[in-house]
Amino acid sequence: MSGIFGWSSLTDLKQDNEAILSSFAASITPPSTAVLSTVSGNHHGLVSDTLKPTHIQYDNQNFYIVIQGKPTWLNNKLKLQSEKTSIERVFIEYYLKKGPQILNELSGSFAIALINTDKKETLLAIDRAGIYNLVYTLSSGCLLFGSSADYLNTHPLATPELNIQAIYNYLYFHVIPAPDSIYKQYVQLAPGSYIQHNNGAITENRYWKITFDYQTPYNIKALKKEFLGLLETSVASITQDTQKSGAFLSGGTDSSTVTGMLGKVTQQSPHSFSIGFDAEGFDEMEFARSSARHFSAKHHEYYVTPDDIVSAIPKIAKAYDQPYGNSSAVPVYYCALLAKNNNIDRLLAGDGGDELFGGNTRYAKQKIFSYYDTMPHLFRHRILEPLFLNLASNINLFPVNKIKSYINQASVPMPARMETYNLLSRLGASKIFTADFLHQIDQERPLKLIEEEYFSSQSNNIVNRMAATDLKFTLADNDLPKVTKMCALAGIDVSFPLLDDRIIEFSAKLPPDLKLKGTKLRYFFKEALKDFLPPATLTKKKQGFGLPFGLWLSIHKPLQNLVFSNLNSLKARNIINPEFIDELKSTHLGSHASYYGTLIWVFVMLEQWFEQHPSLSNFKL
Repeated sequence: MSGIFGWSSLTDLKQDNEAILSSFAASITPPSTAVLSTVSGNHHGLVSDTLKPTHIQYDNQNFYIVIQGKPTWLNNKLKLQSEKTSIERVFIEYYLKKGPQILNELSGSFAIALINTDKKETLLAIDRAGIYNLVYTLSSGCLLFGSSADYLNTHPLATPELNIQAIYNYLYFHVIPAPDSIYKQYVQLAPGSYIQHNNGAITENRYWKITFDYQTPYNIKALKKEFLGLLETSVASITQDTQKSGAFLSGGTDSSTVTGMLGKVTQQSPHSFSIGFDAEGFDEMEFARSSARHFSAKHHEYYVTPDDIVSAIPKIAKAYDQPYGNSSAVPVYYCALLAKNNNIDRLLAGDGGDELFGGNTRYAKQKIFSYYDTMPHLFRHRILEPLFLNLASNINLFPVNKIKSYINQASVPMPARMETYNLLSRLGASKIFTADFLHQIDQERPLKLIEEEYFSSQSNNIVNRMAATDLKFTLADNDLPKVTKMCALAGIDVSFPLLDDRIIEFSAKLPPDLKLKGTKLRYFFKEALKDFLPPATLTKKKQGFGLPFGLWLSIHKPLQNLVFSNLNSLKARNIINPEFIDELKSTHLGSHASYYGTLIWVFVMLEQWFEQHPSLSNFKL
C-alpha cells in the first residue's frame, strides 16, 4: 500500500517544505522504492510515495489531488469522461457540482486527498469497506493528514499527545477502532467517510453505510447465478492488469473460493500460499492442500516456527502507527513473504465473507439467545427467572445449570451480550489495571462505540445488525489492517475480491434466513458454491488463522526471554498492575496457555509498540 501525506492551512506557514519531505521519506516503513512526488506552496503540501499529486486548473481554480487505489465510476458517463481525460479531472468537475455526494458514484478501494488552494478547502475520503485509511488532525489552524499517524508526526506543527483512553480501547478490542487514535488530537476516518476542511472548520460525515434491503419471496436459483457471476467479475477486474497474482489459501470457504476463481478467470493453475503450524489443533494445512488439489493450484507452503515469532514481533510493532494486537498478523506476514519470494506481485485475500454472508459463530449463538426476547415478558420475569435464578440457584445439575446459564446470558441486552466473553470483562478491569490508569479512562467507551454502530445499522434483524457492526470493528478496524500492513511489510500488493462493492450490495439484499439458516452458518454461500468447492471445505469446521503463541510460549526459551522482558518493561509504565503480570507468568500461563496467551500477546505488542516508536519509548503514566 502506498502512502499519502499532506497539509493545508488558511495562513502562510513559512515552513521548509524540503525538510518536511525529508522527514516524511525517512518515516516510511518499509522504505519506499518509489520516487517521492510532492507539490507545495506557502499554505499547503501534498506528497505521495507512488502516485504523483496532480495539479489541475478547473473553473478558474487550482486543485491538487491524489487518488490512491483502483476506484471506478458506477456511472457510465463518468467512466467515459475519465477515459478521455482522467479520473482526477472528472472527480473535481463533479465535486464542484455535487459536493461530497459525488463519492456515492465511486466504487472500489481508494483514498482521496483534494486541496482547492484558491478556496483553501480540503476533502479527504476513503472507500466503503475501509481498505484504505486516512488519519487527520487540526493543529494551529493547519489540517495535517496522511495514510499513517507516523506521517503526521513528521510535520513541525504536529502535536502527538498520547491518548490514554485509546490504550484502554486497544486492550479491549486488541486494536484501536476509528474514530479514536493512539494520539489524542488525531482522528481516523471510518469506512465510507469523508471530511471537508473549510475556513478552518472540519465537517465529517459518512457518505455510505450498508443498507439492508431484502425481499421475500425470493428465487434462490437466480440469486445463486447472480452471486457466482459477481464473484467471477470481481476477480476478473482485479487480475486484468499485468501483475502476477496469487491467493492466500487457509483451506476455508473464502480463501478456497478466491483461489478457485483466480484459476477460472486466468484459465491457469493459480498460485496458492499457505501457512502451517507444527502444533496440534492449530494446523489447517491438510484443508489447504485439499483445496489446492481440487483447483490444480501451484501450491506453496511455509511452517511458522517459534523463532519466526521472535523475529517478527518487533517488525510488526514498528509497521503499525498505533498498537495492534491481532496475533494472526504473524502468519499473514510470513505468507505474504512466501508469495513475494516466489515472484508474486499481488495476493488475493478472502476477507469479508464471514461478515457479509453470516459466517461468524457468534451469529448463531446470539440468534439462539435472541429467542428469549420473544417469550412473554411475564413468563420470563414471573416464572422462569424466579424459578431458576432464585429457587434453583443452589441446584448443581447439568440441565438446570444450562438453563441458568442461558437465562443469565440471554438477559443481557444486545450488543453488550456479544462482549460478555471479553477478557477485560471476565477478569475485571480493577484487577488488570492500575488505579492511576483507570482514573483517567472511560470504561464504557468501547461499548458506546459498539452500540453506536449496532443501533445505527439499517436493519432490525439481529444477524444483519451484528454483520453491520462486524464490518466496522472486525473487518475495517482489525482484519483489513492486518492484511494490508503485513503485505506492505513483505513488499507485496493485496486485493479483496469479496469486498467488491457489488458483492457487498448483493449481500445486503440477501434475506437473513439465507445467510444463517437456523444455526447453519453461511448457508447461501455454501449452497451457491457446493458444485465449485471441494466437499471437505464445505463441511470444515470454522477454525481461523490462530497462532499457537501461548502453547509455544510455555516451551520455547527465546520466546519466553523476549516476552517476559517486555512484560517486565510494561510494568514500569504504570498501566497494568505488576501483580497481575506476575500472576500471568507464574500461574495462568501454565494452566491455560492458549486462553491467557491472547492477553499476554496484546500486552507484549503494546510494549513493543512503545519501544519501536522512540518518541514514546520512555512513556510512563
